[in-house]
Amino acid sequence: MDAIEQGSKLGAPELAQATMSDVYLALRRGVRDFRRSAVFGLIFAGVYVAVGWLMWAITAMTGQTYWLVLAVISFPLVGSFAAVGLYETSRRLEFGLAMDWHRIFGAVKGQGSRQLPWLSAVVVIIFLFWFFIAHMIFALFMGLSTMTNVSTSYDVYLTSNGLTMLAVGTAVGAVFALLIFAITVVGLPMVVDRDVDFVTAMISSFEVVTQAPVPMLSWAGIVAVLTFVAMLPGFLGLFIVLPILGHATWHLYRILIENA
Repeated sequence: MDAIEQGSKLGAPELAQATMSDVYLALRRGVRDFRRSAVFGLIFAGVYVAVGWLMWAITAMTGQTYWLVLAVISFPLVGSFAAVGLYETSRRLEFGLAMDWHRIFGAVKGQGSRQLPWLSAVVVIIFLFWFFIAHMIFALFMGLSTMTNVSTSYDVYLTSNGLTMLAVGTAVGAVFALLIFAITVVGLPMVVDRDVDFVTAMISSFEVVTQAPVPMLSWAGIVAVLTFVAMLPGFLGLFIVLPILGHATWHLYRILIENA
């Protein structure tokens, strides 16, 4: 059996500083991989879309918005494992390996006993802490306000307190989102590719972002904008955008190794 097939290499790899050229190249390779393996991309993207539809339907039927909280918490867990399928697909395309359904889905299943669940758990904890902070911000600015039914009127958010709350909440939320991006953009493909502990992977990923903030934050902006636009038509755009971003994330990680 080829060494590439046998398993992950030991330890964190050397990573080069990212450049804008790396970001553009990774995105082009992501598009290329999606074209070459659209079936796998659509299947793994379908996991994201199905969870989004399910949570939206439950919320609409019950009127209980806490279902959305559960959805947000579940996405890092479900999404991380779905991303593994995209990484494995790109890996096999990169090394000219057979696009074997059993091996691709087996790679997803095999992550359950490795470091991926721990990294996913860290993301969930960060999400939970953000929800706690968000409730504090809401109480701080809106605790004494006369509330209205936000499903029929958004006037409460157009007051001075409401606008301030939205501004502060957005700024704080952006910090949490940036933290999650920083520890996962390279950390997630690394724990899939290498035999490395999740703490080392997160530190390596964070260092990549801090050493080259302009290209890496540009990549974060591309991911955020494309994902937001893809969600507008009933999540349908995610069937295309998420596979491309998943493949591109893998290639960005690989490019940083190649350039080191």
